[in-house]
Amino acid sequence: MAWLSVGVLLILAALGIYVAAILGILAIFLGETFSFIPLLPALGDISWSASTEFVLVAVPLFILMGEILLRTGIATDMFRALDRWVNWVPGGLMHTNVAASALFAATSGSSVATAATIGTVSIPNIELRQYNAALFLGSLAAGGTLGILIPPSINMIIYAVLTDTSVTDLYLAAIIPGFLLAAMFSLAILGACIIKPSLSGTADKSTWPERIAALKHLLPPILLFMIVVGSIYAGWATPTEAASLGVVASLLFGVYRRRINRTVLLMAFEGTMRTTAMVTLIVVIAFFLNFVLQSIGVTQFVSDFMEGLDVNPTWAMIAIIAFYLVLGMFMETLSLMIATTPIVVPVILALGFDQVWFGILFMILIEAALITPPIGVNLFVVQAVRGRGPFRDVVVGSLPFLLMMIVMMLLLLAFPDMALWLPRVFN
Repeated sequence: MAWLSVGVLLILAALGIYVAAILGILAIFLGETFSFIPLLPALGDISWSASTEFVLVAVPLFILMGEILLRTGIATDMFRALDRWVNWVPGGLMHTNVAASALFAATSGSSVATAATIGTVSIPNIELRQYNAALFLGSLAAGGTLGILIPPSINMIIYAVLTDTSVTDLYLAAIIPGFLLAAMFSLAILGACIIKPSLSGTADKSTWPERIAALKHLLPPILLFMIVVGSIYAGWATPTEAASLGVVASLLFGVYRRRINRTVLLMAFEGTMRTTAMVTLIVVIAFFLNFVLQSIGVTQFVSDFMEGLDVNPTWAMIAIIAFYLVLGMFMETLSLMIATTPIVVPVILALGFDQVWFGILFMILIEAALITPPIGVNLFVVQAVRGRGPFRDVVVGSLPFLLMMIVMMLLLLAFPDMALWLPRVFN
Protein backbone atom coordinates (compact mmCIF):
# COMPACT_ATOMS: atom_id res chain seq x y z
CA MET A 1 0.00 0.00 0.00
CA ALA A 2 2.81 2.41 0.90
CA TRP A 3 4.70 1.84 -2.35
CA LEU A 4 1.50 2.00 -4.38
CA SER A 5 0.55 5.29 -2.69
CA VAL A 6 3.89 6.88 -3.63
CA GLY A 7 3.76 5.45 -7.15
CA VAL A 8 0.24 6.72 -7.89
CA LEU A 9 1.15 10.12 -6.40
CA LEU A 10 4.21 10.49 -8.66
CA ILE A 11 2.33 9.32 -11.76
CA LEU A 12 -0.49 11.83 -11.20
CA ALA A 13 2.01 14.62 -10.52
CA ALA A 14 3.89 13.77 -13.73
CA LEU A 15 0.64 14.06 -15.71
CA GLY A 16 0.40 17.73 -14.69
CA ILE A 17 -2.93 17.38 -12.86
CA TYR A 18 -3.86 20.08 -10.33
CA VAL A 19 -2.62 19.42 -6.79
CA ALA A 20 -6.06 19.18 -5.14
CA ALA A 21 -7.23 16.75 -7.83
CA ILE A 22 -4.11 14.60 -7.37
CA LEU A 23 -4.70 14.27 -3.63
CA GLY A 24 -8.42 13.63 -4.11
CA ILE A 25 -7.92 10.92 -6.77
CA LEU A 26 -5.25 9.25 -4.63
CA ALA A 27 -7.50 9.26 -1.55
CA ILE A 28 -10.49 7.78 -3.42
CA PHE A 29 -8.33 5.17 -5.17
CA LEU A 30 -6.71 3.97 -1.92
CA GLY A 31 -10.00 4.04 -0.01
CA GLU A 32 -11.89 2.05 -2.63
CA THR A 33 -9.04 -0.44 -3.13
CA PHE A 34 -7.91 -1.22 0.42
CA SER A 35 -10.67 -0.23 2.86
CA PHE A 36 -13.27 -2.82 3.90
CA ILE A 37 -15.76 -0.02 4.66
CA PRO A 38 -16.65 2.96 2.40
CA LEU A 39 -14.59 6.02 3.35
CA LEU A 40 -15.92 8.57 0.84
CA PRO A 41 -19.04 9.42 2.94
CA ALA A 42 -16.69 10.84 5.59
CA LEU A 43 -15.57 13.58 3.18
CA GLY A 44 -18.37 15.93 4.27
CA ASP A 45 -17.54 15.83 7.98
CA ILE A 46 -13.80 16.02 7.31
CA SER A 47 -14.23 19.01 4.97
CA TRP A 48 -16.25 20.83 7.60
CA SER A 49 -13.83 20.17 10.45
CA ALA A 50 -10.82 21.10 8.31
CA SER A 51 -12.30 24.33 6.95
CA THR A 52 -13.45 25.51 10.39
CA GLU A 53 -9.98 25.32 11.97
CA PHE A 54 -9.58 28.71 13.64
CA VAL A 55 -5.85 28.95 12.96
CA LEU A 56 -6.44 28.62 9.19
CA VAL A 57 -8.22 32.00 9.21
CA ALA A 58 -4.72 33.49 9.51
CA VAL A 59 -3.87 32.27 5.99
CA PRO A 60 -6.11 34.68 3.99
CA LEU A 61 -5.26 37.48 6.41
CA PHE A 62 -1.50 37.11 5.88
CA ILE A 63 -2.07 36.85 2.13
CA LEU A 64 -4.14 40.05 2.19
CA MET A 65 -1.46 41.84 4.22
CA GLY A 66 1.17 40.95 1.62
CA GLU A 67 -1.14 42.02 -1.22
CA ILE A 68 -1.69 45.43 0.39
CA LEU A 69 2.06 45.96 0.87
CA LEU A 70 2.62 45.03 -2.77
CA ARG A 71 -0.21 47.12 -4.27
CA THR A 72 0.54 50.25 -2.23
CA GLY A 73 4.23 50.31 -3.21
CA ILE A 74 5.46 49.94 0.37
CA ALA A 75 7.56 46.94 -0.67
CA THR A 76 9.20 48.96 -3.47
CA ASP A 77 10.08 51.80 -1.09
CA MET A 78 11.52 49.27 1.36
CA PHE A 79 13.78 47.79 -1.34
CA ARG A 80 15.20 51.18 -2.34
CA ALA A 81 15.78 52.14 1.30
CA LEU A 82 17.67 48.92 2.01
CA ASP A 83 19.81 49.49 -1.08
CA ARG A 84 21.01 52.78 0.41
CA TRP A 85 22.43 50.87 3.38
CA VAL A 86 23.96 47.72 1.85
CA ASN A 87 25.11 48.76 -1.64
CA TRP A 88 28.67 49.44 -0.44
CA VAL A 89 29.30 45.72 0.25
CA PRO A 90 30.88 43.70 -2.60
CA GLY A 91 27.87 42.31 -4.41
CA GLY A 92 25.84 45.50 -3.99
CA LEU A 93 22.23 45.01 -5.02
CA MET A 94 22.41 41.23 -4.59
CA HIS A 95 22.70 41.81 -0.83
CA THR A 96 19.74 44.16 -1.14
CA ASN A 97 17.80 41.37 -2.84
CA VAL A 98 18.41 39.05 0.11
CA ALA A 99 17.81 41.69 2.79
CA ALA A 100 14.63 42.96 1.12
CA SER A 101 13.38 39.40 0.65
CA ALA A 102 13.98 38.61 4.32
CA LEU A 103 12.18 41.77 5.45
CA PHE A 104 9.28 41.35 3.03
CA ALA A 105 9.02 37.67 3.96
CA ALA A 106 8.69 38.74 7.59
CA THR A 107 5.49 40.58 6.67
CA SER A 108 3.93 38.71 3.74
CA GLY A 109 4.53 35.04 4.60
CA SER A 110 4.64 34.07 0.91
CA SER A 111 7.73 32.99 -1.03
CA VAL A 112 6.24 33.45 -4.49
CA ALA A 113 4.95 36.94 -3.64
CA THR A 114 8.37 37.84 -2.23
CA ALA A 115 10.28 36.66 -5.32
CA ALA A 116 7.85 38.39 -7.71
CA THR A 117 7.75 41.67 -5.78
CA ILE A 118 11.47 42.10 -5.17
CA GLY A 119 12.30 40.77 -8.65
CA THR A 120 10.06 43.32 -10.35
CA VAL A 121 11.91 46.18 -8.66
CA SER A 122 15.41 44.73 -8.88
CA ILE A 123 15.85 42.95 -12.23
CA PRO A 124 16.15 46.11 -14.41
CA ASN A 125 19.43 46.83 -12.56
CA ILE A 126 21.19 43.77 -14.01
CA GLU A 127 22.07 45.55 -17.25
CA LEU A 128 21.93 49.05 -15.79
CA ARG A 129 24.68 48.29 -13.26
CA GLN A 130 26.34 45.42 -15.16
CA TYR A 131 25.76 42.58 -12.68
CA ASN A 132 26.40 38.94 -13.43
CA ALA A 133 22.93 37.81 -14.51
CA ALA A 134 23.09 34.26 -13.13
CA LEU A 135 24.16 35.12 -9.57
CA PHE A 136 21.84 38.15 -9.47
CA LEU A 137 18.81 36.08 -10.53
CA GLY A 138 19.82 33.30 -8.13
CA SER A 139 19.84 35.76 -5.22
CA LEU A 140 16.26 36.72 -6.10
CA ALA A 141 15.01 33.14 -6.44
CA ALA A 142 16.70 32.01 -3.22
CA GLY A 143 15.86 35.17 -1.30
CA GLY A 144 12.21 34.67 -2.16
CA THR A 145 12.21 31.27 -0.45
CA LEU A 146 12.76 32.96 2.93
CA GLY A 147 9.01 33.65 3.02
CA ILE A 148 8.49 30.01 4.02
CA LEU A 149 10.91 30.08 6.94
CA ILE A 150 10.83 33.58 8.45
CA PRO A 151 7.65 34.21 10.51
CA PRO A 152 4.86 34.77 9.79
CA SER A 153 4.81 31.83 7.39
CA ILE A 154 1.69 30.46 5.70
CA ASN A 155 3.34 27.06 5.22
CA MET A 156 4.10 26.83 8.94
CA ILE A 157 0.44 27.39 9.73
CA ILE A 158 -0.55 24.54 7.43
CA TYR A 159 2.15 22.29 8.92
CA ALA A 160 0.88 23.17 12.42
CA VAL A 161 -2.68 22.23 11.47
CA LEU A 162 -1.62 18.94 9.85
CA THR A 163 0.56 17.87 12.80
CA ASP A 164 -1.28 19.50 15.71
CA THR A 165 1.79 21.62 16.53
CA SER A 166 1.82 25.03 18.19
CA VAL A 167 2.15 27.83 15.61
CA THR A 168 3.75 30.03 18.27
CA ASP A 169 6.44 27.42 18.96
CA LEU A 170 7.14 27.06 15.24
CA TYR A 171 7.44 30.83 14.80
CA LEU A 172 9.82 31.04 17.76
CA ALA A 173 11.88 28.13 16.46
CA ALA A 174 12.21 29.73 13.01
CA ILE A 175 13.66 33.07 14.12
CA ILE A 176 17.33 32.07 14.50
CA PRO A 177 17.53 29.65 11.51
CA GLY A 178 15.56 32.06 9.30
CA PHE A 179 17.75 35.11 9.72
CA LEU A 180 20.92 32.99 9.91
CA LEU A 181 20.05 31.48 6.53
CA ALA A 182 19.56 34.99 5.09
CA ALA A 183 23.01 35.91 6.45
CA MET A 184 24.49 32.77 4.86
CA PHE A 185 22.99 33.79 1.50
CA SER A 186 24.73 37.15 1.78
CA LEU A 187 27.94 35.42 2.82
CA ALA A 188 27.77 33.27 -0.34
CA ILE A 189 27.38 36.41 -2.46
CA LEU A 190 30.22 38.18 -0.64
CA GLY A 191 32.55 35.20 -1.07
CA ALA A 192 31.76 34.86 -4.77
CA CYS A 193 32.32 38.58 -5.41
CA ILE A 194 35.60 38.65 -3.47
CA ILE A 195 36.91 35.63 -5.38
CA LYS A 196 35.68 36.99 -8.72
CA PRO A 197 35.11 40.80 -8.54
CA SER A 198 33.61 40.86 -12.05
CA LEU A 199 30.45 39.26 -10.64
CA SER A 200 29.71 42.43 -8.70
CA GLY A 201 28.21 45.30 -10.63
CA THR A 202 28.83 49.01 -10.27
CA ALA A 203 27.31 50.18 -7.00
CA ASP A 204 25.27 53.35 -6.72
CA LYS A 205 27.06 55.11 -3.87
CA SER A 206 24.87 56.64 -1.18
CA THR A 207 25.62 59.50 1.17
CA TRP A 208 24.84 59.39 4.88
CA PRO A 209 22.04 61.99 4.58
CA GLU A 210 20.43 59.79 1.90
CA ARG A 211 20.69 56.73 4.13
CA ILE A 212 19.16 58.53 7.10
CA ALA A 213 16.34 59.86 4.91
CA ALA A 214 15.62 56.34 3.61
CA LEU A 215 15.02 54.95 7.11
CA LYS A 216 11.40 56.13 7.08
CA HIS A 217 10.65 53.61 4.33
CA LEU A 218 11.91 50.76 6.52
CA LEU A 219 9.58 51.61 9.38
CA PRO A 220 6.36 50.07 7.94
CA PRO A 221 7.73 46.52 7.43
CA ILE A 222 9.66 46.61 10.73
CA LEU A 223 6.61 47.84 12.65
CA LEU A 224 4.44 45.24 10.94
CA PHE A 225 6.84 42.49 12.00
CA MET A 226 6.80 43.79 15.57
CA ILE A 227 3.00 44.03 15.61
CA VAL A 228 2.37 40.58 14.10
CA VAL A 229 5.16 38.44 15.49
CA GLY A 230 5.70 40.50 18.64
CA SER A 231 2.06 40.19 19.70
CA ILE A 232 2.27 36.40 19.26
CA TYR A 233 5.51 36.06 21.23
CA ALA A 234 4.26 38.35 24.00
CA GLY A 235 1.15 36.20 24.37
CA TRP A 236 -1.18 39.11 23.59
CA ALA A 237 -2.67 37.55 20.46
CA THR A 238 -3.12 34.23 18.72
CA PRO A 239 -1.62 33.89 15.20
CA THR A 240 -5.06 34.56 13.70
CA GLU A 241 -5.60 37.67 15.82
CA ALA A 242 -2.07 38.86 15.05
CA ALA A 243 -2.75 38.42 11.32
CA SER A 244 -5.85 40.62 11.60
CA LEU A 245 -3.79 43.26 13.41
CA GLY A 246 -1.29 43.10 10.55
CA VAL A 247 -4.01 43.71 7.95
CA VAL A 248 -5.30 46.74 9.86
CA ALA A 249 -1.77 48.10 10.27
CA SER A 250 -0.93 47.63 6.56
CA LEU A 251 -4.15 49.45 5.62
CA LEU A 252 -3.25 52.33 7.94
CA PHE A 253 0.23 52.57 6.40
CA GLY A 254 -1.36 52.69 2.94
CA VAL A 255 -3.84 55.38 4.01
CA TYR A 256 -1.05 57.42 5.62
CA ARG A 257 0.86 57.35 2.33
CA ARG A 258 -2.33 58.14 0.39
CA ARG A 259 -2.00 55.02 -1.72
CA ILE A 260 -5.23 53.26 -0.74
CA ASN A 261 -8.05 53.61 -3.25
CA ARG A 262 -10.85 51.50 -4.69
CA THR A 263 -8.68 49.98 -7.45
CA VAL A 264 -5.89 49.00 -5.06
CA LEU A 265 -8.31 47.37 -2.63
CA LEU A 266 -10.12 45.43 -5.36
CA MET A 267 -6.83 44.10 -6.75
CA ALA A 268 -5.69 43.11 -3.24
CA PHE A 269 -9.00 41.38 -2.46
CA GLU A 270 -9.04 39.52 -5.77
CA GLY A 271 -5.46 38.29 -5.35
CA THR A 272 -6.25 37.19 -1.80
CA MET A 273 -9.38 35.28 -2.81
CA ARG A 274 -7.63 33.45 -5.65
CA THR A 275 -4.73 32.29 -3.48
CA THR A 276 -6.90 31.46 -0.47
CA ALA A 277 -9.32 29.36 -2.54
CA MET A 278 -6.43 27.31 -3.93
CA VAL A 279 -4.81 26.75 -0.53
CA THR A 280 -8.06 25.92 1.26
CA LEU A 281 -9.15 23.35 -1.32
CA ILE A 282 -5.76 21.62 -1.10
CA VAL A 283 -5.87 21.58 2.72
CA VAL A 284 -9.42 20.15 2.83
CA ILE A 285 -8.57 17.34 0.38
CA ALA A 286 -5.31 16.71 2.25
CA PHE A 287 -7.24 16.12 5.48
CA PHE A 288 -9.36 13.52 3.68
CA LEU A 289 -6.22 11.84 2.28
CA ASN A 290 -4.72 11.75 5.79
CA PHE A 291 -7.91 10.11 7.06
CA VAL A 292 -7.74 7.46 4.32
CA LEU A 293 -4.04 6.73 4.92
CA GLN A 294 -4.65 6.25 8.63
CA SER A 295 -7.79 4.15 8.04
CA ILE A 296 -6.06 1.66 5.74
CA GLY A 297 -2.94 1.52 7.95
CA VAL A 298 -0.29 3.10 5.70
CA THR A 299 0.83 5.64 8.31
CA GLN A 300 1.22 3.04 11.04
CA PHE A 301 2.98 0.60 8.69
CA VAL A 302 5.63 3.13 7.63
CA SER A 303 6.23 4.13 11.26
CA ASP A 304 6.56 0.50 12.40
CA PHE A 305 8.81 -0.28 9.44
CA MET A 306 11.24 2.50 10.33
CA GLU A 307 11.30 1.45 13.98
CA GLY A 308 12.00 -2.14 12.95
CA LEU A 309 15.03 -1.18 10.86
CA ASP A 310 17.01 -0.30 14.00
CA VAL A 311 19.12 2.29 12.14
CA ASN A 312 20.94 5.25 13.63
CA PRO A 313 18.39 8.11 13.86
CA THR A 314 20.88 10.63 12.45
CA TRP A 315 21.55 8.53 9.35
CA ALA A 316 17.83 7.91 8.97
CA MET A 317 17.23 11.67 9.05
CA ILE A 318 19.96 12.26 6.46
CA ALA A 319 18.22 9.68 4.25
CA ILE A 320 14.90 11.52 4.72
CA ILE A 321 16.57 14.83 3.79
CA ALA A 322 18.05 13.26 0.65
CA PHE A 323 14.65 11.79 -0.23
CA TYR A 324 12.98 15.20 0.06
CA LEU A 325 15.68 16.94 -1.96
CA VAL A 326 15.05 14.51 -4.80
CA LEU A 327 11.26 14.59 -4.42
CA GLY A 328 11.33 18.41 -4.39
CA MET A 329 12.75 18.37 -7.92
CA PHE A 330 9.50 16.90 -9.22
CA MET A 331 6.73 18.12 -6.89
CA GLU A 332 5.25 21.54 -6.17
CA THR A 333 6.01 22.63 -2.60
CA LEU A 334 2.50 22.75 -1.13
CA SER A 335 1.60 19.34 -2.53
CA LEU A 336 4.96 17.98 -1.34
CA MET A 337 4.28 19.16 2.19
CA ILE A 338 0.64 18.15 2.43
CA ALA A 339 0.99 14.75 0.74
CA THR A 340 3.98 13.57 2.79
CA THR A 341 3.54 15.17 6.23
CA PRO A 342 1.04 12.62 7.63
CA ILE A 343 3.35 9.76 6.63
CA VAL A 344 6.73 11.24 7.58
CA VAL A 345 5.96 12.99 10.89
CA PRO A 346 5.03 9.74 12.72
CA VAL A 347 8.34 8.32 11.48
CA ILE A 348 10.18 11.38 12.80
CA LEU A 349 8.57 10.95 16.22
CA ALA A 350 9.39 7.23 16.22
CA LEU A 351 13.04 8.11 15.56
CA GLY A 352 13.03 10.36 18.64
CA PHE A 353 13.10 13.79 16.93
CA ASP A 354 11.03 16.78 18.01
CA GLN A 355 8.20 17.72 15.63
CA VAL A 356 8.80 21.48 16.14
CA TRP A 357 12.45 20.98 15.21
CA PHE A 358 11.47 18.91 12.19
CA GLY A 359 8.97 21.60 11.20
CA ILE A 360 11.85 24.07 10.76
CA LEU A 361 13.98 21.52 8.90
CA PHE A 362 10.94 20.73 6.74
CA MET A 363 10.48 24.42 5.85
CA ILE A 364 14.09 24.57 4.60
CA LEU A 365 13.52 21.41 2.56
CA ILE A 366 10.47 23.05 0.99
CA GLU A 367 12.57 26.16 0.34
CA ALA A 368 15.07 23.97 -1.50
CA ALA A 369 12.25 22.52 -3.60
CA LEU A 370 11.41 26.06 -4.76
CA ILE A 371 14.79 26.45 -6.47
CA THR A 372 15.52 22.92 -7.70
CA PRO A 373 14.74 22.23 -11.36
CA PRO A 374 12.76 21.07 -13.24
CA ILE A 375 9.79 22.12 -11.04
CA GLY A 376 11.25 24.98 -8.97
CA VAL A 377 8.43 27.52 -8.70
CA ASN A 378 10.64 30.47 -7.74
CA LEU A 379 12.92 29.76 -10.71
CA PHE A 380 9.95 30.19 -13.05
CA VAL A 381 8.67 33.27 -11.18
CA VAL A 382 12.02 35.07 -11.45
CA GLN A 383 12.43 34.06 -15.11
CA ALA A 384 8.89 35.27 -15.86
CA VAL A 385 9.63 38.65 -14.23
CA ARG A 386 12.89 38.82 -16.19
CA GLY A 387 10.98 38.18 -19.42
CA ARG A 388 13.93 37.17 -21.59
CA GLY A 389 17.26 35.37 -21.57
CA PRO A 390 18.04 31.69 -20.95
CA PHE A 391 16.31 29.89 -18.07
CA ARG A 392 19.67 28.26 -17.37
CA ASP A 393 20.91 31.54 -15.81
CA VAL A 394 18.39 31.32 -12.97
CA VAL A 395 19.11 27.62 -12.35
CA VAL A 396 22.90 28.01 -12.25
CA GLY A 397 22.69 31.16 -10.12
CA SER A 398 20.57 29.37 -7.51
CA LEU A 399 23.07 26.54 -6.90
CA PRO A 400 25.29 28.39 -4.34
CA PHE A 401 22.18 29.23 -2.31
CA LEU A 402 20.92 25.64 -2.49
CA LEU A 403 24.29 24.62 -1.04
CA MET A 404 23.76 27.09 1.83
CA MET A 405 20.37 25.51 2.54
CA ILE A 406 21.96 22.07 2.75
CA VAL A 407 24.62 23.44 5.13
CA MET A 408 21.86 25.00 7.24
CA MET A 409 20.04 21.66 7.47
CA LEU A 410 23.24 19.92 8.57
CA LEU A 411 23.77 22.61 11.21
CA LEU A 412 20.25 22.03 12.51
CA LEU A 413 20.94 18.31 12.64
CA ALA A 414 24.19 18.88 14.55
CA PHE A 415 22.84 21.66 16.79
CA PRO A 416 19.08 21.18 17.28
CA ASP A 417 19.00 23.94 19.91
CA MET A 418 19.32 26.47 17.09
CA ALA A 419 15.60 25.84 16.63
CA LEU A 420 14.53 24.61 20.06
CA TRP A 421 16.21 27.18 22.32
CA LEU A 422 13.75 30.05 21.88
CA PRO A 423 10.58 27.91 22.31
CA ARG A 424 12.12 26.48 25.49
CA VAL A 425 12.95 29.96 26.83
CA PHE A 426 9.49 31.39 26.15
CA ASN A 427 7.67 28.32 27.47
